[in-house]
Amino acid sequence: MGLFDFVKSAGAKIFGGGDEPKPAAAPNDPAAVAKAKELAERRKAAQLAEAVGALGLGVEDLAVKVDGEVATVSGTCSSQEDREKVVLAVGNTLGIAQVDDQLEVSTPEPEATFYTVVSGDSLSKIAKAHYGNAMKYPVIFEANKPMLSDPDKIYPGQVLRIPALDD
Repeated sequence: MGLFDFVKSAGAKIFGGGDEPKPAAAPNDPAAVAKAKELAERRKAAQLAEAVGALGLGVEDLAVKVDGEVATVSGTCSSQEDREKVVLAVGNTLGIAQVDDQLEVSTPEPEATFYTVVSGDSLSKIAKAHYGNAMKYPVIFEANKPMLSDPDKIYPGQVLRIPALDD
């Protein structure tokens, strides 16, 4: 699917502690700083992979790599829906600004539209804009489970899947 942009300062807080580990040597030691950054990025990648695994999505051989604010995901998904949910779960994480999607899909299907929530949005308002019917909000809610647990709990900067309606 490619590279997707997210709001770095919005999202789930899965990276514990918040601070990067400090190098053992002086902060002006480039080798120590690079090693500390590499360790922090590996830790973030492991936490992201664990968070995706906890969602129970159909993905095999999931690999996550973090380089600064960019997370790269690879593996094989059983459906396009699971692929999109993996990208959203990783991208809707505080500190991740972009997701490089290298995932494969066993059974290709049409892609959903991604929508970034703005202040004042609700699922019914988004459904009205995309489907012409505010009462179609459960379609969007179901399309974003298990990342969404309540249709009233969305936040500005969050990116949602907007699937095409079945005729």
